[in-house]
Amino acid sequence: MRNAITIRPLASGDAPALHAAVQASIASLSHWFPWAHAGYALSDAEARIAHCTAARARGEEFAFGIFAADGELLGCVGLNQVNRAHHSANLGYWIGEAHRGRGMAADAARQVATTGFGELGLVRIEIVTLPDNAASQRVAQKLGATREGEFRNRLVVRGEPADAVVFSLVPGDLERA
Repeated sequence: MRNAITIRPLASGDAPALHAAVQASIASLSHWFPWAHAGYALSDAEARIAHCTAARARGEEFAFGIFAADGELLGCVGLNQVNRAHHSANLGYWIGEAHRGRGMAADAARQVATTGFGELGLVRIEIVTLPDNAASQRVAQKLGATREGEFRNRLVVRGEPADAVVFSLVPGDLERA
């Protein structure tokens, strides 16, 4: 790994750092993530961490903060939409504007995908992006994911159906990348 990053589950004490990281990148994050809105408050960060903690306890989602060596929160990565019957999940990630373009999202996503295939026993991980999210698609490609195509109305964004590009990872893809 070329970046000195650590991933770990977010804890309640991370709410101020999560709030600050989202606020610092609100202009770009709000384009991709409806939850990242101009009024994003500390209470939103606290609620997100509480949600992530409860979802992890239920085995439904596995969210992690991405931290620099000095402890700064750089972004988040995680597995959600876990389907136990099919041993699959969705992989999502974001990095704050000031830290983009250095491969940290790919490094963090690789760590989480490795955990998904190993500890969680997943056999398929999807990365689903909006068609114009070239940065997220580059991360998927760096991981060795296969672009399966563009699917009509695959996502609902801000209450409206949206097309999406779907990538898949299966065990072995990470080693080949």
